[in-house]
Amino acid sequence: MSEAWEELVSAALVGTDRRPYPGDLLADAAAELVRRRAGRLPEPSEGPALTPAPEEDQEQVGAAAAARLARILAGEQPRLLPEWLAVAAATGRRVPPRLLPELLDKGARDRSIRPSLGVLAGRRGRWLAGLNPAWSYLLAEPTGESWELGGHGDRMAYLGELRARDPAAARRLLEEAWEKETPDDRAEFLTVLGEGLSMADEPFLESVLDDRRREVRQQAADLLTRLPGSRLAARMAERAARCLAVREGRIVVEPPAACDPGMERDGVRARPPRGTGERAWWLQQVVSRAPLRMWDPAMLRMTIPAWDREVRSGWVRATVLQRDPVWARALFAWDPLADLLAVLPPGDQDEVAADFVRRHGVDGQMIMVLGGASAPWGRGLTHAVLTKIRKVAATQPWNLDELARMAGERIDPADRFLADGLSEVSGLLGFRAAMMKELT
Repeated sequence: MSEAWEELVSAALVGTDRRPYPGDLLADAAAELVRRRAGRLPEPSEGPALTPAPEEDQEQVGAAAAARLARILAGEQPRLLPEWLAVAAATGRRVPPRLLPELLDKGARDRSIRPSLGVLAGRRGRWLAGLNPAWSYLLAEPTGESWELGGHGDRMAYLGELRARDPAAARRLLEEAWEKETPDDRAEFLTVLGEGLSMADEPFLESVLDDRRREVRQQAADLLTRLPGSRLAARMAERAARCLAVREGRIVVEPPAACDPGMERDGVRARPPRGTGERAWWLQQVVSRAPLRMWDPAMLRMTIPAWDREVRSGWVRATVLQRDPVWARALFAWDPLADLLAVLPPGDQDEVAADFVRRHGVDGQMIMVLGGASAPWGRGLTHAVLTKIRKVAATQPWNLDELARMAGERIDPADRFLADGLSEVSGLLGFRAAMMKELT
């Protein structure tokens, strides 16, 4: 230890009142610390020498696109990051090396952007991922070895890739490993079967209804509800027929008197949420799992003297599970929900959402409903939202921030001229238009 450093440490320990120091103690200590660290030689490494990053074989995005990505990462329009990444990945290019660490950190927290990063990171990104366990997700190629030896995320990725390529093989793989999986993993692995779901999956899913874990049974029941020809759908149809009957133009309802073991096996939860009666809870679940084809959407116009909300809520849940656009459109008029809007084809979404915007005030419900409309918005919805913003801006400008931001993020940048005069919307659309031009 040098004499200068010893003097600094001693003065700091006993205090300058007891040991006066000639000069600025803190400033001198900082300078001495920097001098000592700058002069230190690195410790010799005991491990193998680090292999240099391999040469890239992808073209890098242009300078303007890279500069815009840096601005987004620095906090300018951060909600546009997924769009920038998706558009850039579609070009097959890579991002500049200097931005990789921050992007890889974001990918560690946000699974949704990982597919884009798999393209944009390039060879250097994969090299970096091999040096940092937190970034190892970038190396998780969906292979059979991933299923046997990988972590949960790796196995989900492999099962999903296999399901897209060969649905029957993915189902067989899951069946073979079923008894060895944890209950939590079983419930999540079942979600993969939602893609490419068919009656070929029905025997396996029917057997899963005997699983000990309630969450697993419910996930299997949700999938079987989407198969109108399943045995579960037939059982639920029988139960629902005993609960609902049309008499003299009205719907007469008699909820289940009890939740028997067969109902619980089919995914009906016996214990209701706080504040909900047992029979109301059982009724709603039975209706939600019955095939919609056993009813006519015209029944929505009929009077239900008792248990009205439970029946209609069950129909909403059934519509979302079974993805029935006819029922979705009819029910949206009764209960405008984003989940119902998302069931509709894009053209119908545009029409239904535009009509809702024209009739509804600007509030949280409008924002939630518009969240169910696919981007980019069509011209009809674009006109409706911009007209609403112009109308409300004169009287309630404080109420428009989120709607204007959503419009700027979801309107097609090619239609930005429609937002002339709306500075926040047109500014965001201009930002996105420039972004697209730089990338494509």
